[in-house]
Amino acid sequence: MMQSLNQADDWLLEVNNMSCGYGDGSVVKDVSFALSHGDIGCLLGPSGCGKSTILRALAGFLPLNTGEISLQGTSISLPGKTLAPEKRRIGMVFQDYALFPHLTIAENVGFGLRSESRSEKKQKVAELLEVVHLQDLANNYPHELSGGQQQRVALARALAPEPTLILLDEPFSNLDADLRRRLSLDVREILKTLGISAILVTHDQQEAFAMCDQVAVLKDGGIQQWDVPYNLYHEPANRFVAGFVGQGGFIPGKTLGPDTIESELGVIRGNRAYRWETGTLVDVLIRPDDIVYDADSDLKPKVVEKTFAGTSTLYRFRCSEDTEFEALFRSHLDFHLGEYVPVRVEADHLIAFERT
Repeated sequence: MMQSLNQADDWLLEVNNMSCGYGDGSVVKDVSFALSHGDIGCLLGPSGCGKSTILRALAGFLPLNTGEISLQGTSISLPGKTLAPEKRRIGMVFQDYALFPHLTIAENVGFGLRSESRSEKKQKVAELLEVVHLQDLANNYPHELSGGQQQRVALARALAPEPTLILLDEPFSNLDADLRRRLSLDVREILKTLGISAILVTHDQQEAFAMCDQVAVLKDGGIQQWDVPYNLYHEPANRFVAGFVGQGGFIPGKTLGPDTIESELGVIRGNRAYRWETGTLVDVLIRPDDIVYDADSDLKPKVVEKTFAGTSTLYRFRCSEDTEFEALFRSHLDFHLGEYVPVRVEADHLIAFERT
């Protein structure tokens, strides 16, 4: 669900009906969203959906074909008028860190502080290095640091000029999965502690959900839904968002009433009322956490795949050629391929779309 853009006093960043691209074409079309002071937003989507194009426009590297970008109530981009990047008070953290190899960590962090006195610069650099927990490495050089440490240096350097907004362009993509998770939470804590707003670009859903307050799901240059992570998962605006966010798959069904659907998994009742006529053919989204083991259930689908993941196991079940679904069980429930397992549906959020 899109937020209303009528609360201008509450927004740090407003993007209204923006279209932009390269040459004469528009990669991004009619994009609108707004970010509150202190919030972290995210542009999430598959490769080629327009995430980086929007980020470049926010930074001032790309002019607009239509629409407007405003920061703290002041217009910074209009068609034919683009405020220079260095005048926007917007910081950037890049995927490849972009640190100067011949400068120490302290010198890298203080590189953009040209108006401060030497003592002010030294104090600010020391404070930022403490914020990112690198105070003991001030005199080291970038090649002496790990990837995660280098990324924290890049963040400190972006924060040094006290920007109004930070743009994070896939900042953790060069790191291994465990470090990505830990560093994304560290960066969120740093930004929240300092009260700095940010926009993150990523294709990693876990990263987006763990770090961000608001997430925009993009497809083909347009925002499909701008919402809190919980709503993207449980209340997707359309079929693309439902299929893109989280795990899960669709099974065929038929409506028995506004909130009731008949399927091979039984009668499913949910939390919303649809306006379809009784008997409408639909596709129902079943997530792995919608399925529970029930020894007394008459529904016994066949295990066709299993993926062990330590504390849990992901199973793929088949009822028929048209009906397959996944379920996530604690790993002590160890079923075998070909076994018929009693389960039931426990879907508090009913998500369905009319079959086309």
